[in-house]
Amino acid sequence: MNSTERASTRCDAYDRLLERAGDAPPSGLCTVVDLAWEHLEPTGVSWLGFYRFRSDDGDLVLDACRDRPACSPIGLHGVCGQAHRSGRTRIVRDVAILGNAYVACDPRDRSELVIPCHGRGVDGQPTDYVLDLDSTDLASFSDEDDRRLRAYLEACGLEPRREGPVWMDAMEENRA
Repeated sequence: MNSTERASTRCDAYDRLLERAGDAPPSGLCTVVDLAWEHLEPTGVSWLGFYRFRSDDGDLVLDACRDRPACSPIGLHGVCGQAHRSGRTRIVRDVAILGNAYVACDPRDRSELVIPCHGRGVDGQPTDYVLDLDSTDLASFSDEDDRRLRAYLEACGLEPRREGPVWMDAMEENRA
């Protein structure tokens, strides 16, 4: 599938995903992940999940994911940590450019999108999360993905943080 076909197919998938979320918003991160996976996996998304910020040690821990296990806990030095610290979406066209600073849970993944958001933990307390999507395709994600996923998160009762993605062409050195 070329990038134009993938974009068209993914837009259709987002339309269906948002319609389903609007009809009956999923509750619980596992359900949010399962519904998104059902619609986005056929469009080239190879992994999708939420990491929760753990304030006691400053790590991100895997909360819910599809379709295979991932690294957990992870520090704040990678793309997920950058998104959490800055409060802005991160889009990476080619994760190889990030070098050793990239947290590579699956070496086949080539691009990534991470959206920070607020929600409620299982204890009902306010909690910070990042929604992380990977793809084995280069340059798989766009501003449109950010916009549509933010709308989906809102429909699911989560609160995406600041708007406007940051396109990462190199790892930022401890900047928020």
